[in-house]
Amino acid sequence: MDIIEMTRELGKLIQADENYVKLHAAEKKADADETLQELIKEFNLKRLSVNTENAKVQKDPEKIKKYNSEMQSVYAQIMSNENMISYNEAKQGFDQLTARVLTILQNCIAGEDPETTDMTESCTGSCSTCGGCG
Repeated sequence: MDIIEMTRELGKLIQADENYVKLHAAEKKADADETLQELIKEFNLKRLSVNTENAKVQKDPEKIKKYNSEMQSVYAQIMSNENMISYNEAKQGFDQLTARVLTILQNCIAGEDPETTDMTESCTGSCSTCGGCG
């Protein structure tokens, strides 16, 4: 089996992982939640209002304050929706899995032992802010 075939096998394993399955199930529930989808649309319209007002040469600070307050209120409703909460929890689990897989792969590419390398507790998975693996 060559490296590309093995990568495809890894992809299949990732898609079969509990974290992946949970994420996609939560995503479907969130997409089907009409209340949540309406809140997201409303949030996007509020954000557009804020951006439009901020782009004006003569901004109205009271309008901006009002739009921001309305946007924050809708955001709070979105984030307290049970389907959004489930989605965010599932996404966090999948993101942790993805970060760990990528860290192990990057460490192996850098020459570390494939049998022992892993993501450390303090590792965020973002090498751009990393001082090195320890």
